[in-house]
Amino acid sequence: MTRFTVLVADPEPRSAIRAAAAHAAQALARAVGPLAPGGEDRTDVVDLAQLGPALLAARPGRDIVEAVETVRRSDVLLVASPQAHGSYTGLLKVFLDRLPELGLGHGVAAPMAVVEDLRNGRTIEDDLRVLLADLGAWVAEPGLLMSRRELAEPTEVAGAWAEVAAPALADALSVRA
Repeated sequence: MTRFTVLVADPEPRSAIRAAAAHAAQALARAVGPLAPGGEDRTDVVDLAQLGPALLAARPGRDIVEAVETVRRSDVLLVASPQAHGSYTGLLKVFLDRLPELGLGHGVAAPMAVVEDLRNGRTIEDDLRVLLADLGAWVAEPGLLMSRRELAEPTEVAGAWAEVAAPALADALSVRA
């Protein structure tokens, strides 16, 4: 079974970014094709806003431990963050700091950045790519860059991105298997 996980780093719970990221993960899973025998792939969603202040606790509670394990066990991790002060959110940083060194070392990651203006969005995608690679993930190329306006109807943009990203992603998964 191939495990897809969507990690949403929007401070707003159950946001439009979460919905768009779920669309993107589904489009990517369809474009890659069934990776597990029998085609039983699975998608989990970790919405960091729902974990809230528990992310800052010195001792992680059960919800945090489960979220970290879900991310670590993922074969494909789609990390979605809005642009905040030119980069990804602090919420994402706080969560990923809970991972051990090379904690994403067995998986493939795809960055998804949401920006106000696409002309100024390259920095966040690059920052996400470096962050995920530093944690040991093979990072899909290209990442998904969306404008806030595209969040209302993400299907077309997510589908087009998935078609471009799927071949390299499928190759990376087969090598890592």
